[in-house]
Amino acid sequence: MQEAELHDLSDDADYAASQQQGSASMMRCDSGKRSSSSEPEGAQIVYLKDNVTIHPTQFASERISGRLKLIKQGSSLFMTWIPYKGQITNARLSEKDRNLYTIRAVPFADVKSIRRHTPAFGWQYIIIVLSFGLAFPPLYFYNGGVREFLATVKQHVLLVRSAEDSNVFLVNDFQNPLQRTLSSLELPRAVSVVSVPSPLPVEESTSQQNEERTDLSASIPQYNRRQRQKGHDPARDISIQVLEKFSLVTKFARETTLQLFRETNNNDFGPLERRNSNQSTLDYSRKPSDYDVDVPIQRPVEPDPLEFDKLSLLWGKPRQPPLGLEEWTSFLDSEGRLVDPKALRKRIFYGGVEHKFRKEVWALLLGYHTYESSYAEREYEKSIKRTEYETIKKQWQSISREQAKRFTKFRERKVLIEKDVVRTDRSLSFYDGDDNQNVKILRDILLTYSFFNFDLGYCQGMSDLLSPILFVMEDESESFWCFVALMERLGPNFNRDQNGMHSQLFAVSKLVELLDSPLHNYFKQNDCLNYFFCFRWILIQFKRELEYEETMRLWEVLWTHHLSEHLHLYVCVAVLKRYRSKIIGEQMDFDTLLKFINELSGQIALDATLRDAEALCICAGENGAACIPPGTPPSLPVDAGSFYNQQDDDVL
Repeated sequence: MQEAELHDLSDDADYAASQQQGSASMMRCDSGKRSSSSEPEGAQIVYLKDNVTIHPTQFASERISGRLKLIKQGSSLFMTWIPYKGQITNARLSEKDRNLYTIRAVPFADVKSIRRHTPAFGWQYIIIVLSFGLAFPPLYFYNGGVREFLATVKQHVLLVRSAEDSNVFLVNDFQNPLQRTLSSLELPRAVSVVSVPSPLPVEESTSQQNEERTDLSASIPQYNRRQRQKGHDPARDISIQVLEKFSLVTKFARETTLQLFRETNNNDFGPLERRNSNQSTLDYSRKPSDYDVDVPIQRPVEPDPLEFDKLSLLWGKPRQPPLGLEEWTSFLDSEGRLVDPKALRKRIFYGGVEHKFRKEVWALLLGYHTYESSYAEREYEKSIKRTEYETIKKQWQSISREQAKRFTKFRERKVLIEKDVVRTDRSLSFYDGDDNQNVKILRDILLTYSFFNFDLGYCQGMSDLLSPILFVMEDESESFWCFVALMERLGPNFNRDQNGMHSQLFAVSKLVELLDSPLHNYFKQNDCLNYFFCFRWILIQFKRELEYEETMRLWEVLWTHHLSEHLHLYVCVAVLKRYRSKIIGEQMDFDTLLKFINELSGQIALDATLRDAEALCICAGENGAACIPPGTPPSLPVDAGSFYNQQDDDVL
């Protein structure tokens, strides 16, 4: 692919005009810095902006405001965003949520790009993307200041505009635009960093408080050398790489923050002293019959407040055999209409479906066919949809070589899709072998979807979601429309601003706090409140954790929406609670926990986990539902189409 030409910002009138503003801001900050005896010599705050806001959910009323700073030490530039204390605007967000989104000591040496969004109506915001492919949540500037921010950055690091997207500014990059990093790392697009944790306390920001104490040292180059020595293995699981790259960020944050940002005021988000608990080490959180895991207890483990095993036995109903032919036909009338859709969904929830009937059932569960449709109506629908699919498919098939040369997004998407499909589930005979026709169909469906939903396009991870659908449906057109229906619910997981993933991780944190406060407190003490270790589970719905058949069974259970649309979040909580004694007993920190969670692949007992998740969902009741923001995937968007209205924030 042709390297993108990059332009310097010096030809941009807006930024040229803002240079003077940035200089003035730097002078004001430097003056304040020199006059403050609390700051060590050499550390300069070159930019400071109050009332910069993060929205944890899609609702404007739910926001956390704070202070954004650019701090210069020697030749290095760092960014921090510290939330204000006591200024969260919605009762749904507690004071403890501030630490989840705090940004500490991010060096611009590790920043890949800055995306500016300046809508005609609404507020400006920026998205900071790190070189590892991770992205912080959007930072909203309600009082302006984006131009001044970028102008200040440009004074201290190389900042150039991408020729392919005028709103993307590349940091210390002379070659390719933003997506090169994501593609080369084989990560899902713009994986989000909710926070970069640090074991140090975070100083509260207030509108009147003095500047934070800053102490910078020269340990960064040593870390950067270690990081660059880590080779990239393109054969590794993309989700494993997500966790590994995020682990590097967290390790760096801990190492550098200890030496870079010595903050003077302690608060309730600092590391808590570990309790020397005298409570019994008896723990109800493990079923030896379900999970053969050694749990070497190195510290007393606070008992599960719900007595998890007893809860599952009391409220979690036993699993049933899969739905068979005789029972399936009993749900249909003579014309093929479902007599009792609710009863069918409940039956599938407790047992799944025999594979030979999945094609019919999945089309109903996903909404490709309506529950009220007859045999004849479903056949007619198939013919109409097949024609529509072929029309969309011809749009990209008809692109000539000359046209493709002038269609960068098409070329990039095509290359990425072709790269992904050849390594998707190739261990299955269905996708095995050279020149496999099903692999070609997988590619064609994904390319067609990128034209059907051009705003979202294609993101790595989508092939994982499509693969089981094609395996079950065994028809290109039907697989496409079932995939479209699934992406209507899961598409927000792949949006650039990652609001879909943020809201789900946020909901998991609130559910754990509700259902196992000791475990939540442990995560808090060990800087794990971002719950990023659940990212892979949520993004591709546990596909990498289970065998292929188990994945299909889990998905059809989730698609019933029996008890909750968000059962997958309770599944996350169930797995964490099942291993709580090991996590707490071995005092796992964030990096150890990432590794441990990743190694659970293939060790999760699906039936026991579903029973646990059901019990937790029933126990949580309305309080659990209140932990999940409206519109959180897989719920359909509150405002239809709002998740895909990305405008200049398109994925590629």
